[in-house]
Amino acid sequence: MAITMPIEAASLRMAQGDDLALLGLLQLVSPALPIGAFAFSQGLESAFELGWVKDEASLGDWLTGVLDDGLTRCELPVLARLQQAWAREDEEAIAWWDSWLAANRETAELAAEDSRLGASLSRLLGSLNLLPEGPSRESPAMPPGAGYVTVFAWVAQVRGVAPRQAMLGFAWAWLENQLAVACKALPLGHTAAQRLVERLRPALVAAVDEALELNDDELGPALPGLALASALHETQYSRLFRS
Repeated sequence: MAITMPIEAASLRMAQGDDLALLGLLQLVSPALPIGAFAFSQGLESAFELGWVKDEASLGDWLTGVLDDGLTRCELPVLARLQQAWAREDEEAIAWWDSWLAANRETAELAAEDSRLGASLSRLLGSLNLLPEGPSRESPAMPPGAGYVTVFAWVAQVRGVAPRQAMLGFAWAWLENQLAVACKALPLGHTAAQRLVERLRPALVAAVDEALELNDDELGPALPGLALASALHETQYSRLFRS
């Protein structure tokens, strides 16, 4: 007869805490989160119209470029810095990195996406009583007009999600959104989208690894093609997405 060893109470409590953090992260990156992320394409719809992205292979190349030269050097490392700033209750650092991200939005559409998603997530958190309470209580105040990454970092911190897992979740949500855009507008079949998931899953992990190694003076996106696509999208005659 097999002997069942008892589970230590401390280990069980730790596992339950990890489970709650995981569920909190899944909630945060779910496509069902009502913040309107589905309405934005981050210039991808314009890349379709221009013929820069036209099939599964070229879409994979586009996404790899955006991941390598964009998220890896901008959103992901700054997300980690913001989450650490929230943990330290460093209001000055939170405001600084929020402003840094805003300054790196190269078009009106990209800036609007960041601010609108941040505002939508803030409203949702308010309805769930999850907004930071400000310096007179237990946490710094949310910066006025905070962008999406700043608010995301707060939720990850308050939910007990480790920074690395928060970064992976953020990258995963970005990939899912971009593939959803392609399935609607390219069009891209769902099986092809899953092939791209398999192709890019290791790249997401590598992006987080690299982002965690970058110094502050190494940050900054280099995406001229995406910026041009986003700018041209503002006057695109027919479109499905807001950016």
